[in-house]
Amino acid sequence: MNPGSEGDHVAEMTPLRQRLEQRLKALEAEFETGQKILADLEAQRASLRDTLLRLVGAISVLHEELDVAAGEGPPEPVGEAADERRTG
Repeated sequence: MNPGSEGDHVAEMTPLRQRLEQRLKALEAEFETGQKILADLEAQRASLRDTLLRLVGAISVLHEELDVAAGEGPPEPVGEAADERRTG
């Protein structure tokens, strides 16, 4: 075999190369773990956003019902609708 061939290269791993490869494997594992955590957090965020939107809807309905019962006009919007009304 030639001194520069792949078989010789693997057999002649230096301590530095071994450390670098170990560090690479550790970083790749950490990266994969981070990606899984990020995916879980994004799913939680989407679920929480859906819940908050449902709550805003329920709050608006209750405000309307209370205003109708009190004989008042339409209620002030809450959440994103209030933001749009203030800026628009």
